[in-house]
Amino acid sequence: MIIKDALERTLIRKSARTGLLLVVVAALTLEATALIQYYFSQKGIREEASMRAEGELEATQHKILNVIDQAEAAVRNSVWIAQWCLDVPDSLPRVSQRIVQDNPVVLGSTVALVPGYLKSRPLYAPYAYLDERDSLVLRSLATEEYDYPSQEWFRKPIELDAGYWSEPYIDVGGGEVLMTTFSLPIKDAKGKTAAVLTADISLDWLTELIDNIKVYPSAYSMLLSRIGQIMVCPPAETLVMHRTAYEMATQMEDSSAVRELTREMLSGKTGNVEVKHQGRKNYVYFAPVERTGWAMSIIIPEDDIYGSIRRIGKMVFLLQLLGLLMLILIIRSFVKGQLRVKDLSEKKERMEGELHIASGIQMSMIPKTFPPFPERHDLDMAAALVPAKEVGGDLYDFFIRDERLFFCIGDVSGKGVPASLVMAVTRTVFRTVSAHTFSPGQIVSAMNKSMSDMNESNMFVTFFCGVLDLRDGTLHYSNAGHNPPMMLTDSIEALPVDANLPLGILAEMDFTEQEIKLQPDDAVFLYTDGLTEAENAAHEQFGEERMEAALHCRKAAISHLENIKEQVAEFVGEAPQSDDLTLLFIHYLGS
Repeated sequence: MIIKDALERTLIRKSARTGLLLVVVAALTLEATALIQYYFSQKGIREEASMRAEGELEATQHKILNVIDQAEAAVRNSVWIAQWCLDVPDSLPRVSQRIVQDNPVVLGSTVALVPGYLKSRPLYAPYAYLDERDSLVLRSLATEEYDYPSQEWFRKPIELDAGYWSEPYIDVGGGEVLMTTFSLPIKDAKGKTAAVLTADISLDWLTELIDNIKVYPSAYSMLLSRIGQIMVCPPAETLVMHRTAYEMATQMEDSSAVRELTREMLSGKTGNVEVKHQGRKNYVYFAPVERTGWAMSIIIPEDDIYGSIRRIGKMVFLLQLLGLLMLILIIRSFVKGQLRVKDLSEKKERMEGELHIASGIQMSMIPKTFPPFPERHDLDMAAALVPAKEVGGDLYDFFIRDERLFFCIGDVSGKGVPASLVMAVTRTVFRTVSAHTFSPGQIVSAMNKSMSDMNESNMFVTFFCGVLDLRDGTLHYSNAGHNPPMMLTDSIEALPVDANLPLGILAEMDFTEQEIKLQPDDAVFLYTDGLTEAENAAHEQFGEERMEAALHCRKAAISHLENIKEQVAEFVGEAPQSDDLTLLFIHYLGS
């Protein structure tokens, strides 16, 4: 008895140490996996945000330059007319009127003579502009109230002897609106600078353009002049033409970084930096507007970029805690159980089974070895997943339990890293739920409830689940908004399915279950819309007809998949892949 008690105590201590070590290893593995996944997810999302912001800046720059090019072209194309009219000064107003009438982007224009160029007219600057009723008005800028020779738009092009875009200003003596002016010096036949020809652009147009930049919900944009004056800032219109970026920097907690950012922007550089404002980190992407000296920027709060991945990270962390709790309960039950060798063996097997479920929480992998069940002669299977990007939102999975083949295929809404995380969670929930029931309807319903309760990112999954009884060929299945699989018998036709809603939309949705009998040598082909919607360079889709044609004739499962992949690749050619492509072929051979 003493020897037996000692043996039992030894076994208990050994079991406790083994269990503790197992928990530590599992915890470390789970945490390491989560950290690695979270790191690369954040990196991918940041790169995606950078590409979106830089793309918006480039597109906006092209739109601004398009208007600037029109204004400059209007002035340059009228230079010869203005030169010809220098000898007939009474015809100069017609030059300005023509520029305004023929160019929709131009608000006003003047031909301002250099003081003293004409002795008969020491100051002469006829100005044509559109009033608030879009009527063409002609007036003179040569007044005591408006000293046009001292204005920047007049002085700078003469000093530089080149075209010049002025600082934004309110043209009190002219169009009475906030505008900027392109000026070009005009020389007479002797090469002497005689006048300045201008075209005014209203900044209301720029305000609307910058306001339409929507990269993220809380992101906003700003346009600075060459001296740092705030030209456009939709969230804070009161700052426009009243403050400079340098003045704003003094009121921010990261003032030195903001001043350095302003210097970088006004020096004509392109880039991005991080700044803090009101305790929040923001990413600022900036680029210059060529020829004007202006600088654009897009400010994106960090929460806008990482909000979704952080919510998913919390959900994964909760699943990890659940897995660890399951491990602890298993070990506690294992240590307190009987110490007989048989019981130890049974508990060890049960613990390994539970460990398999827990490991599914951290795995986002799919079966890749084919044939998957080489020892079986009643089943031929093959599958393939070709993501459109580095990571994708498609999934498939299958396994055999109690002479039944459980299989599924799904397509997560969206693309990229968020979709891949939802894919991993979907596969994990499928494995967990299908381990306890043989009913596809119950599997899909349970998955839908679980995913709807934790669907903070408003993503959904089209899903098809089937259970094939390998003993008699009975196939039970349930569909959740996915493409109907194709049945390959003596003919090829779509499997009749009830559409139902995708997973993650309505928690209380009841999913119908259907049944069909497969005969030996019948096959089921499952796919995602990346197959039928694959596009070539002419934007033609692969379509269901080509898919059905590729499925004709009897072949091994792997041969069918390779044939379809080759035909899709040949059809698409050099066109980029637009969506994930997932294929699953199940050939029931029977006995």
